[in-house]
Amino acid sequence: MKFNKYFKNPAFFLLLLISTTIYSSAQTPIFPAPRESKLLNGTKLLVWSDAKADKVTVKLRVHSGSAFDPQGKEGVMQLLSDILFPNETFKEFFADDLGGKLEIITNYDFVQINASGNSDKFLTILETLANAVTNPQINKETTEKVRANLIAKVKELEKNPSYVADQAVAKRLLGNFPYGRPQLGSSESLQTIDFADLLLANQKFLTSDNATITISGNVNPDFAFRACKRLFGGWLKSDKKVPPTFAQPEPPSADLQILDSPSEKTSELRFAMRGLARNDKDFFASKILEDILQERIQMREGKNSFVVQNPNILPGLIVFRLSQWNLGTIKKIGNQIALPEGTNSYQNNFLKEPVKAAEFEKAKNSLNSKSTEVKPPDYWLDAETYKLVSVKDDWQKYQSVALVDVQRVLEKLQKEAVAAVLVVSSEKSGDNSATSNQ
Repeated sequence: MKFNKYFKNPAFFLLLLISTTIYSSAQTPIFPAPRESKLLNGTKLLVWSDAKADKVTVKLRVHSGSAFDPQGKEGVMQLLSDILFPNETFKEFFADDLGGKLEIITNYDFVQINASGNSDKFLTILETLANAVTNPQINKETTEKVRANLIAKVKELEKNPSYVADQAVAKRLLGNFPYGRPQLGSSESLQTIDFADLLLANQKFLTSDNATITISGNVNPDFAFRACKRLFGGWLKSDKKVPPTFAQPEPPSADLQILDSPSEKTSELRFAMRGLARNDKDFFASKILEDILQERIQMREGKNSFVVQNPNILPGLIVFRLSQWNLGTIKKIGNQIALPEGTNSYQNNFLKEPVKAAEFEKAKNSLNSKSTEVKPPDYWLDAETYKLVSVKDDWQKYQSVALVDVQRVLEKLQKEAVAAVLVVSSEKSGDNSATSNQ
C-alpha cells in the first residue's frame, strides 16, 4: 500500500514527526513549574526564579472576596483591601523608590496585591506587603477616610447609566446571591460600615491559611523562602474556614424592568442568564461561546455591545450589554414607553442559531491568543482560588473542548430564565405616540 511505502521513507517519517511536534507545541503553552513551600501558619509560597530578569514581582492573594460581604453591608471587603494601603504615597513609593508599581485587585472571589520592583529591592517589597497584611491599620480615623473615598467613587458610578444597568440586571437575576449585590457596595450600604466590621472581616478572611504568595523574577528561591518565613511567619491563622456556600436565588421575573436613566439621551439594555462556575467542566466551552455570542451581537448592534461572563467560584451570570440601544427610536414619557417589537425576547436573536464550525474555530483561536498573555503565577493562583485539579489538568480540559461541547452550553442557555433591564432617559414633553409596556 502507498501508506506503508511512505512510512518506509525515513525523510517522510522525520517530516511528519517534526510537523506533529510543532503542532503539539503550538497547542500547549510552556508551564514552568514553581518551587513550592508552605509556612507553618498555612501560607502557600510559589517561586519562579529567572536570573535574566531585572525585576521581581510578588503577588499575594487572599482567597475570599466581596461574596462574603454581610447582608446590607456590601463593600466591607473592598474597604478592607483599601485600608491595607490607605493613601497614594504607597504607590508613589513603589514607583519612585523601588522602580516598580503597586496595585490591589478586589473582586467577588479574592483580594490580590501585586507588587513589583527592582531585584535588589526584593526584601523591601516583602516587608511592605507583610506589614500591610499582618498588621493592618484598622481604626476609626483610617476607616472614615477610605470609606469617604469609596463613597465618592460609588456615587459617581451611580450616575453612570451603564453601571446602573449592570447592577440592576445582576440584582434582578440573582437577588441577594453574592454576585447579585454590588461588589463595591452602594452609597447607602457603605454608610453602615464602621471599623468594627473591618476588624471582623480581617479576623475571618485576611488570614495566613487563606493566602497564597507567588514570587517571580531574579531571586534565589531558598532566600525567598527564608525571607517569607521571617516576615510572614507571625501572620495569624483563622479560627475556622468560611465555606463559599449561599442559598440559590429564585427565578427572575419574566417581564422587562424599565428604569429611569440618571442622565439624558441614554438607552442601556441588559439581558442576563446564569453562567458556569470557573471549575465547571464546561467552563471553557462557555468562554468560547461568550466570544461567539459577542461576535454575533456586534454584527447586529455594533461595537457598543458586549457579552460578558466573569469567572467565579460559584455559578455567576452571563450578560448581554447593549449601549445606546435604539437611541432616538425609543419613546419614554413618564410611565409610558414605546418599544420595538420583540424586545422581551431580544436575546433569542443571538441564541437561536446553532454554533457553526467557523465560529467555533475563530473563537477558540481568539481565546488561544489571550491565554498567551497570562503569566504563570496567575494560573497557579487561579488553581488555588477556584479549587482546580491542577494547572496542567485545567489546560488539557480547555484543549479538549469540541464544537459539540459549545453547542451543549448554548442549548443550556436557551432554557435558562432571563432577567432583562432597560435603563432609558425620559422625554421632557408629551408625545401621544408613546404606549405602555405594562
